[in-house]
Amino acid sequence: MKAIGKVLCATGIVAGLLAFLWKDPFNPESLSGARVLLTGASAGIGEQMAYHYARFGAEIVLTARREAVLQKGVAGQLSPPAGTCEFFGYWLGNGPFVDCFVCLSAGGLDYLLLNHIGVTRFQMWAGDMEYIRWLMQVNFFSYVALATAALPTLEKNKGSLVVVSSLAGKIPTPFTTSYSATKFALDGFFSSLRHELIMQKRNVSVTLCILGLIDTDAALENTRGKVHLTASPAPEAALAIIQGGAMQVQEVFYPWWLQYVCCLWVLFPSDRNQVLQSYFNYSSP
Repeated sequence: MKAIGKVLCATGIVAGLLAFLWKDPFNPESLSGARVLLTGASAGIGEQMAYHYARFGAEIVLTARREAVLQKGVAGQLSPPAGTCEFFGYWLGNGPFVDCFVCLSAGGLDYLLLNHIGVTRFQMWAGDMEYIRWLMQVNFFSYVALATAALPTLEKNKGSLVVVSSLAGKIPTPFTTSYSATKFALDGFFSSLRHELIMQKRNVSVTLCILGLIDTDAALENTRGKVHLTASPAPEAALAIIQGGAMQVQEVFYPWWLQYVCCLWVLFPSDRNQVLQSYFNYSSP
């Protein structure tokens, strides 16, 4: 444990120095007039991304399953010249929506932000196969379908594909069996896709966003009493995603220190399970 302590201390010092010396190369003006399609925009991180993009002058199309919530909320608050906002409702993984998406993106697309998720059960695995199949359809297969439909127009415009994932897609955590499975699938597919696009010399960047616990209403409700962690603010998480996509980085970690958590997880396999489980509260019924 002494060795681990020294490594953690050294990592913290290096991380602090990097954070102090780092100069943000993000230029908000680069997003002025950018054509953006954002999924899962009715609440949470998606809603916050919509506000940021509008503030930067992007032309945005917002989508969500709950059309009424979208119209009443973020879509109703955005108006020119802050940003151009169009919206429509859809059911994830639905063929007609993909057809509609192809027609919409044919007019030009610079950024595709895949952010939507299905209703997540933060609980121990209870063997519900119907639920995990449904969640995989929403959280994974629909991402693949939409990305595939968007690739031709993104390539034409040297655009960016931005995929919102989770620390649960890098480190398997308690209470997230189904959710974690979908996020690991996203990591595997889109990380492989990135290599293939580079090998084929196709001008589409792929940015995978690894998020920790964020203070959205859904996340706080799911984890209440079960997790000993402080949630990070959704507006800052949304901005980090947008910046990473604009700069076409391969991976975004928010909070930033999650990158070092992932490194330590790989370096110290013998102690990691005990440390991880100490952040979760489980009481047998």
